[in-house]
Amino acid sequence: MITFFICLTILLLGYVFYSKYLEKMMEVDPNRPTPATTLIDGVDYVPMPWWRVLLIQFLNIAGLGPIFGAIAGALWGPVAFVWIVFGTVFAGAVHDYLSGMLSVRHNGLSITEVIGIYLGSTTKQVMRFFIIVLMVLVGAVFISGPAGILANLTPETLDFTFWVWVIFIYYILATMLPIDKIIGKIYPVFGFALLFMAVSLIISLIVKGYSIPELTADNWQNFHYNKENLPIFPMLFITIACGAISGFHATQSPLMARCIKNEKEGRRVFYGAMVIEGVVALIWAAISMSFFGGIRELGEVMVTQKGNAAWVVNEIANSLLGKYGAVLALLGVVAAPITSGDTAFRGARLIVSDLLKFNQKPIKNRLMITIPLFAVGFLLTKINFDVIWRYFAWSNQTLGAVILWTITVYLFQKRKAYWLTLIPALFMTSVVSTYIMLAPEGFSLPQTISYVIGLTVTALFFVVFQFYKRRHNRRQ
Repeated sequence: MITFFICLTILLLGYVFYSKYLEKMMEVDPNRPTPATTLIDGVDYVPMPWWRVLLIQFLNIAGLGPIFGAIAGALWGPVAFVWIVFGTVFAGAVHDYLSGMLSVRHNGLSITEVIGIYLGSTTKQVMRFFIIVLMVLVGAVFISGPAGILANLTPETLDFTFWVWVIFIYYILATMLPIDKIIGKIYPVFGFALLFMAVSLIISLIVKGYSIPELTADNWQNFHYNKENLPIFPMLFITIACGAISGFHATQSPLMARCIKNEKEGRRVFYGAMVIEGVVALIWAAISMSFFGGIRELGEVMVTQKGNAAWVVNEIANSLLGKYGAVLALLGVVAAPITSGDTAFRGARLIVSDLLKFNQKPIKNRLMITIPLFAVGFLLTKINFDVIWRYFAWSNQTLGAVILWTITVYLFQKRKAYWLTLIPALFMTSVVSTYIMLAPEGFSLPQTISYVIGLTVTALFFVVFQFYKRRHNRRQ
């Protein structure tokens, strides 16, 4: 219990102090016009109150991640708390805040365009394709998951395909309509409900006397039931993405960068939303480790349920919250991913529109981009959910590493404290390069070889950055 509250305190202190330091470093000016006020178009550039933008941003970035990812990450034991806390404060929230502010400073540009400014046109072209694929993968993941759950809760006539079509129709509306029509109205409600659900669960857990594992010298180990094949590094850092650091967030931040009315709001919206997500992930990790009697017992449940985190959520919610549990569980595992999926497609639309220089005010232009994206997303729902999820997880963290490198270059060019993002950039580079070497969906190499390659790739990136610094300084 002590470990949990220490971790919670660090998250909150990170927002209070570290985010203010970043804000000062970015030289935030409340009088500087934002894209929401200078480029207002009534579709994507729409000024909204900061609290509404905050709750939308939180729901956009959350989805299944801080729930399902935290449950899966809890299998490694209390070490997951460390990654959630320090990953959020010093990597994820930094990544979200600075990428969001870069979009604000560049007229609300999509993250691909920002990457191009600082990492070059070649990198931009590669990342355009990479991010669009990631967005469609996110959309497909967040269709298949909720559709499967709804199919199990409804009569046989309302099968998986039926719910896929229902969700797709909603996606089309949310993607096409002005951001303040659906997203701006219902997302704040769902965002608050998702946070309320997590807080209610942890309070109930504590009141009912459950014991949350402590992080001690004895517990600083790999508790995973398949620890021989799933070492803490890099597997934990891929599994818990949303709730620590997630590249997907940088694709969502430009949506809200086009809606904030004041640069001072950026700290609340971008850094604050990530801290809230970290709190939600921390809560779900704590609950998962304790509810079934311990970490090993959680592993036995996950094996029995074939890794079905949705079943775990439903069981916990119903047991801890009684008759309201089912409603809240449905909200958490259905509404949350759906609302992340639609903004993923919306983000993909904006990236494609930036690429093609398509004015998004005419509805026909939105249709020309949206229909092909949805067609690909629909085809992906035919693929096994677990396969899609694994590739999404790796590509998600890879994007996070690229964004951190982008911000590092920006900070270096502006003669600011670039090491704040250089360190997490190096770490995430080692995570994703090691993972793709080790994982079954990658090259399936032995652990030792994978670690050596991952370290070599990371060192190479560091050397390249040093050469870039020297060349840049010579030109000055």
